[in-house]
Amino acid sequence: MNRTEFIIATAIILFAAFCMGWFANWLAHRLSRVRQSDVADLDRMSQELHEAEETRDQAITYLQQREAELTNQLTQAEAELAAAMDGLRAARQEAEELRGRINNAD
Repeated sequence: MNRTEFIIATAIILFAAFCMGWFANWLAHRLSRVRQSDVADLDRMSQELHEAEETRDQAITYLQQREAELTNQLTQAEAELAAAMDGLRAARQEAEELRGRINNAD
């Protein structure tokens, strides 16, 4: 093999490698290309996700407000119960005192 044949063989091999690389690149881009319908689906899903997050945030806010209201009502009910129990205790003591006076008077 002389010098000219070696250069031609090397050029053919390099050209074949270039063609194979170009074809592989074209094939990879062809297979991984994003279709317009896929982009539309992604846009729709992102919009639905955004709406779901807003709904979740609204639900969390509502639940926090409702919890605060119920906690407030519970606190008021406990205060009223404590006041009623104190009043009942005082009434019982007064009734016992009156019974004691009636029994002593007899």
